[in-house]
Amino acid sequence: MQQENLFQLDGIVAGVDEAGRGPIAGPVVAAAVILDPDQHVAGLDDSKKLTAASREELAVEIRVRSLAWSVAWSDRAEIDSLNILHATMLAMRRAILGLRIQPDAVRVDGNRLPNLRFGSRLISGDAVVGGDALVPAISAASILAKTARDDIMRDMDVLYPNYGFARHKGYGTELHNERLKAHGPCSEHRRSFAPVRAAS
Repeated sequence: MQQENLFQLDGIVAGVDEAGRGPIAGPVVAAAVILDPDQHVAGLDDSKKLTAASREELAVEIRVRSLAWSVAWSDRAEIDSLNILHATMLAMRRAILGLRIQPDAVRVDGNRLPNLRFGSRLISGDAVVGGDALVPAISAASILAKTARDDIMRDMDVLYPNYGFARHKGYGTELHNERLKAHGPCSEHRRSFAPVRAAS
């Protein structure tokens, strides 16, 4: 993986990423990670390129070896009221705010930054397209966000067993759409998304 020397920022830097913008059910989850330069985590990459088992193993290592990490989310109701973009930015902001060490700067995967003003303090930020494959701290955040959201969806499967959430994690797969049509939406389905509106 390419190292962070392409993006020179002074001070403590957190990587930020999200998981769950595309699904039609469940929350959008964001994570922020400040890696420890003295505690190398091998194998960091875009979470989508890793196997589920590798993600789970790396998530444990990231939590143990990082200087700080935080996971936060916006729930289904916030997604429907704010829209998915603004709900994602809110989840990212919450993840940054949840860090036990406040960073001097953040690097966020994608082309947009959340609101980085916290009271009188403005944190510097870079939006890095493809950052989850370029910046190790963003890769780490990607892995934590993905594994945390998968855990939430597995728990949701227990509460709402008719939809197969543990299998598709809320994405609009053929199975999910079939179950949605058969049973109608549950309280975790995003009403502002077209497939859910059609099944309501």
